[in-house]
Amino acid sequence: MAECEPNAPQFMDLTVPEYAYMFGFLQADGHLQRGAGKKGKLSVELSARDVDLLRRFQELTPYYSSITERTRSTNFAQVHTSVTWTLCSLEARTRLNELGLPYGRKSRTIAPPSVEFAPNDYLRGIIDADGSVGFTRQGLPFISLTTQSTAIGAYLCSHAESVTGAERTLKRNARDGIYNVLYATENAQQLVAHLYYPGCLSLARKQSAADSLAAWVRPAGMKLRPPRIKWTAEMDRVLLAAPTIAHAAAELGYSNGPCQNRRWKLLHGVVPLPDSASSP
Repeated sequence: MAECEPNAPQFMDLTVPEYAYMFGFLQADGHLQRGAGKKGKLSVELSARDVDLLRRFQELTPYYSSITERTRSTNFAQVHTSVTWTLCSLEARTRLNELGLPYGRKSRTIAPPSVEFAPNDYLRGIIDADGSVGFTRQGLPFISLTTQSTAIGAYLCSHAESVTGAERTLKRNARDGIYNVLYATENAQQLVAHLYYPGCLSLARKQSAADSLAAWVRPAGMKLRPPRIKWTAEMDRVLLAAPTIAHAAAELGYSNGPCQNRRWKLLHGVVPLPDSASSP
């Protein structure tokens, strides 16, 4: 059992940044298994280069846990060394399960906790486990998350919009049913600075990548994409009532393209008509 300090927070108090991060990481990359009777275990397997994070998890856990190492051949490397953190305590497993870490397969069912938690730390844990931070092949900063969970994807979109103002429409990939949520350029810089703040608990390599994004400056010839238009019912009424798209665009102060696209969506039922337009 880890040695508890006086006045130490309750295990998995998600208002504590380190526990919020740890819980997000465990939801995405941990495996909670049942055994016979009250037996069972929580395990997390990572590359040996990330062992420091598992050691920190061990320090944060006031129950006995172990870290083991193994070397084997994989599809990606002839020799791969991994480390596994294992926690068997029934009390600890019950606490994690009650907070929203399911037993068995969980990719589609995990969701943000229903109790109060530190949101930026929780999301950083999710992204450290199932996301990416860095630069695209074109040299643009980005942060992304790959998840099967609708609740997790929606929460990231909502939180990121509150930080950056960037809206995202959540849509599963047709090929494998996975959500791929991506933020790039200045939006990525803002979100990464919010999530990976100085001194936070994180994977060292992800923190290093996050720190490198701050130095990026938009090239002089690279146009800034205009912010997404937040259409209101009154704006929709103007679009429908105007004699031409040009008239509507002039009245609303936007270019013809987005106005034409919105009017098409209104007329073809892609988005609902404003109340007055749908009334008999």
